Amino acid sequence: MRFAHLISSPGKSPELVVVRGDRYIPVSSLGVIASSLQQFIEAGPEAQDRVRAALAALPEDAGQTIDGTSFGPAIVDPPIVLAVGLNYDEHASELNLDNDSGPVLFSLFPNSLNGHNAEVPIPTHISEEVDYEGELGVVIGKAAKNVSAEEALDYVFGYTVINDITARNIQFQEPQWSRCKSFDGFTPVGPVVVTADQIPDPQALHLTTDVDGLRVQDSSTGFMIRTVAQLIASISQSLTLLPGTVISTGSPGGAGRSRKPPLYLRPGTEVTVTIENIGALTSHCVQA
Repeated sequence: MRFAHLISSPGKSPELVVVRGDRYIPVSSLGVIASSLQQFIEAGPEAQDRVRAALAALPEDAGQTIDGTSFGPAIVDPPIVLAVGLNYDEHASELNLDNDSGPVLFSLFPNSLNGHNAEVPIPTHISEEVDYEGELGVVIGKAAKNVSAEEALDYVFGYTVINDITARNIQFQEPQWSRCKSFDGFTPVGPVVVTADQIPDPQALHLTTDVDGLRVQDSSTGFMIRTVAQLIASISQSLTLLPGTVISTGSPGGAGRSRKPPLYLRPGTEVTVTIENIGALTSHCVQA
């Protein structure tokens, strides 16, 4: 299943829907009352089974066309968004940062969440070094504490696309990375969350990023230093990963800072992160 938060008309709140091709079906019409994916995840496996069974009974052309709607963040109210830094050797090298210790972990603030095809405000008065980072997002489906790597993927609800946008000058000025990545709108997520049964191997996904049509990242999740399973296992030793928690698993090489000359996001820039079997997440940069 593929879940999204769609806005049917300006001023309306996002509605949780299942996306099938170019059509969508509100979850509320499938026997489960949930205004957000977070509520749906918290409703548990029985609710998920009801929705799956209801969908199976519908014809392929059921629902309404996506045309004319807009996407909210694929996750709108998670308990927390945890980001993993330096999880690809090439990215660590291009930033001249050490990744020999355990996972570099930081949180992203809720004001940074943004949707597919939405505007990203670029605060040029604060930073003229705003960078892109295409990443695989993992959504936790049930509380995970002290889990092993072998069982870790059983705790995953689904996967999504994230652009972990970063103000590089702030990143290198401060000892923590939360603020530089949590400006308003700096965490586009989506367009959908694809359930884990649709992604048998999260370490075999092609990931690309394009800036104004230029391919700037072209890699695979297979190059992660720590796999999705290893990340979940490691993090869960020290804290409980609550249902709905989002983990942004790190960016491959190709950051704008490493290019010569550097390629930063500016008002008017369009950036698209695409992950195989999930989708393409596009952001439109505007002046803050």
